[in-house]
Amino acid sequence: MTHATELVACVAALNWCKLCKQTAPHWNFQQQFQGMSRIPNVSTRIVPKKLIMPETGSCFDATTVSSNRQHVDSKSRSPGVNSVSKCARFDYLRKDTGTGGLAELEKSTRAAALVSNSNTQSTKSGKQPEAYSARYNPPDTSFRKYYERGDLPIQIDHGTVRNMVAWKVDITKLDFHHYLPIFFDGLREMEEPYAFLAEQGIKDMLINANSKVLPVLPQLIIPIKNALNTRQNSVLIKTLNILQLLVTCESATQKDGTTKGLIGQALVPYYRQILPVFNIFIRKNDNIGDAMDYSQRKKLNLGDLIQQTLEIFETNGGDDAFINIKYLVPTYQSVCLN
Repeated sequence: MTHATELVACVAALNWCKLCKQTAPHWNFQQQFQGMSRIPNVSTRIVPKKLIMPETGSCFDATTVSSNRQHVDSKSRSPGVNSVSKCARFDYLRKDTGTGGLAELEKSTRAAALVSNSNTQSTKSGKQPEAYSARYNPPDTSFRKYYERGDLPIQIDHGTVRNMVAWKVDITKLDFHHYLPIFFDGLREMEEPYAFLAEQGIKDMLINANSKVLPVLPQLIIPIKNALNTRQNSVLIKTLNILQLLVTCESATQKDGTTKGLIGQALVPYYRQILPVFNIFIRKNDNIGDAMDYSQRKKLNLGDLIQQTLEIFETNGGDDAFINIKYLVPTYQSVCLN
């Protein structure tokens, strides 16, 4: 009786399998398994490096930058000045919108009304102001040229935890008048390995040989200004961190820790070249309401980073630091004066 029951169960199972194959022919588990095996493993797949600059070649080629390329903003301020195309119907000045034939008072009132209307429309459309937009950043830095030519005594040390910079020469024996401005010129680099080597090389030089930085300070202003004028968030954050280290590198190595270095005071005459970009981005914060910013430890908030940098400038800049900062950044409040 038991064998008969098992035989009936086996026959029923076979009939059910045949029925399933007829009604649902797409149930082919073998093909489904083979299809799953053909899914590429993203974690082990080799992906080519994304090139930010089209002029950058492979790791064995040098960057080819055309000398005829103009170093100007990619966005033209007045795109219709040199245009010779025929104007459309909506390009002409409409009735009662111009200021021709009006008195000076009426002309100024009409012009102010037109400007206010255009600002209101641009605010409603949600467009970002032109002052915050990124500027032209060509890959023609002297750091890139010297590194590709093999003139810099550095190479990447691929460690197990993070990469480091391996110096072929003792840092204290380097000619800072020659090498430090080259590394600072690489601050506006956005591609690897140039961006990492320039930033980490500057940190190593400022920490290990800070006594040789002060005589080279006038040569660092133009590279710092060029990096800030790119108005790229990643470049600005990197430059602000380097400026904080530049001002505090002398006092950090003092035994008592209270003696201020002279780099902060020597930087005061150059505030006119550095701080105008600070004034633009000092209120550029992340407005997330009552939410918690879990990435604040990474110091990626541009407004907070600029405020912290200005406080370090005032603390280490001497008596004339605050009045010069206040002249260029009117919204800044002193942390040393009541």
